[in-house]
Amino acid sequence: MPLRAFRSLGLSVAILASAPALAQTEPSDAERYQRCMALVEKNPDGAFDKALEWQGLGGGEAAEHCLAAALFGLKQYREAGRRLEAMALQSKERDIVRVGLLAQAARAWLLADDPARSFDVLTAAIKLNPDDPDLLIDRAEARAAMKHYREAIDDLDQAVRLDPGRADAYVFRATAQRFLDDLARAEADAERALTLDPRHPEGLLERGILRRLKGDTAGARQDWLAVLQAAAGTAAADAAQRNIEMMDVKSP
Repeated sequence: MPLRAFRSLGLSVAILASAPALAQTEPSDAERYQRCMALVEKNPDGAFDKALEWQGLGGGEAAEHCLAAALFGLKQYREAGRRLEAMALQSKERDIVRVGLLAQAARAWLLADDPARSFDVLTAAIKLNPDDPDLLIDRAEARAAMKHYREAIDDLDQAVRLDPGRADAYVFRATAQRFLDDLARAEADAERALTLDPRHPEGLLERGILRRLKGDTAGARQDWLAVLQAAAGTAAADAAQRNIEMMDVKSP
């Protein structure tokens, strides 16, 4: 699943906190929802118990959303995806909330190693909001996970048309182009991403890979060391460290 390494897999459950409308009932319910979501980040096990108890007391969609967030935090991605998708289909909230739930469900399905389901859910979300570059970028990731790189590039083309300042979209497109052996376009996109954000960890990682493929080991090392400095402890840094080690092993 090539592009997933470039999508911050240590994703905070903060992505699941984007539906405050679910708790806009009584003030006490809104406060309870916020407390439950805050607990998800610190103690998803405890949040799950609290949400389950609240659900039994008639907490409705707000309790169900916190329960799904807790499952996400516990890495129960398949069950989180199922619950979030069901919520989106059944919710009486505005389309913007339903789109958010679908996007969260899609992220869960992708982490559950089901990119086809993620793709389907994102396609439904895009029908509700076709001009959201985040949805297009996420669908590109799902497509790339199925090795549909050309279709992923189509989504990324549309994303950068909608928002030309998205460094992440250029990085993902560079990666997809690399997998299609279009190294010239891949290099151009990596450079464009780093023009927008010179310390973009995934951009530096990708440019380092492209430099290594061209035989520029010094340039590759420089980029990967910059990733280690800019984003220690991240998936990008881990990948950069592995690449440096592999390059050193292969060097005479």
